[in-house]
Amino acid sequence: MEFSSILITLTVVSVFIFDFTNGFHDSADMIATAIASRAMKTSVAIAIVSLFTFMGPLVIGLAVADTIGTFVDISQAKLIDAQALVIAALFAAISYNLITWKFGLPSSSSNSLAGGLVGAGLYVVGSGEINWGIAALQQGELTGIMKVVTGLFASPFLGFIAGFIIMKLIFWIFRRFTIKVRPLFVASQYFSVAWLGFSHGANDAQKGMAIIGMMLLASGYTQTFTIPLWVVLMCTTAITLGTMFGGWSIIKTLGFELYHVKLIHSVANQLGAALINTLATTIGAPTSTTQVVTATLLGNGAAEKPSHVGWKRAGQIILGWFVNIPVSMALGALYAYLLIQLLGVFS
Repeated sequence: MEFSSILITLTVVSVFIFDFTNGFHDSADMIATAIASRAMKTSVAIAIVSLFTFMGPLVIGLAVADTIGTFVDISQAKLIDAQALVIAALFAAISYNLITWKFGLPSSSSNSLAGGLVGAGLYVVGSGEINWGIAALQQGELTGIMKVVTGLFASPFLGFIAGFIIMKLIFWIFRRFTIKVRPLFVASQYFSVAWLGFSHGANDAQKGMAIIGMMLLASGYTQTFTIPLWVVLMCTTAITLGTMFGGWSIIKTLGFELYHVKLIHSVANQLGAALINTLATTIGAPTSTTQVVTATLLGNGAAEKPSHVGWKRAGQIILGWFVNIPVSMALGALYAYLLIQLLGVFS
């Protein structure tokens, strides 16, 4: 097997691990409120989320993958440098996922991957080969890093607003109803969980696809950035498997430490988060399901009883979001340096 083929195989395996850890993180986020509200059994919630996560990227297009895969131009880089850049970004994202999972903190796989790509890109090809999107933004177009930043940072803010508004609407619409309306919310829980799983798969699974597409381009197997069907199926499978084995520590953080979640909050949370994810996917902007779900839950709590929200714990999570990208950038640059030295020896 040629050395380049070995690197592609390594990348594919690493993407599988990345998507698995991504699903591992996000499944916990998606089902946390359903479990905390005691509206669904854990096994049922995971089964629904897994099924619709798998369906998402097969139904929706690949606009998010195009955004992630083209904001660092590797077409002019040397073969080893381009390959090191792609693998380094991936390693940075996996490392941050595993670290935050260890501490039970919901982190953003999207932020980790974007930060890893920028850090490795700055080290390997320089800022001139990164599509920052600033010039296009001045002309009213949203591209490159600016689209990524908009998707990742605007979505939690919009999630909070959506969570707040949906919660208020539910309280207003059902203000004269009694406990007898509970079966309606239990039934709607299945729809909201399914929609959230679908929106998650449609957005998050595309990021791993983008990495493999970049690696195929870097290695000369494709002439333009494209995503083969086998890559779509593999990434979809990996993120679904991760979803099926989601981490309880993150479920505990979101479902029990931010707010005393009841059935009404769970439905509002999932509807709001799914809505934001879906809107972002339609314009090709990556989101973090973790951030969107968490921010929406804070909006739900603030709409009812702000004093009952665990703002201290929320502050720790939000601080982690701000640390995410710089740490991932540093890891991306570090891994790029180490890989270039290592690949230079074996090539």
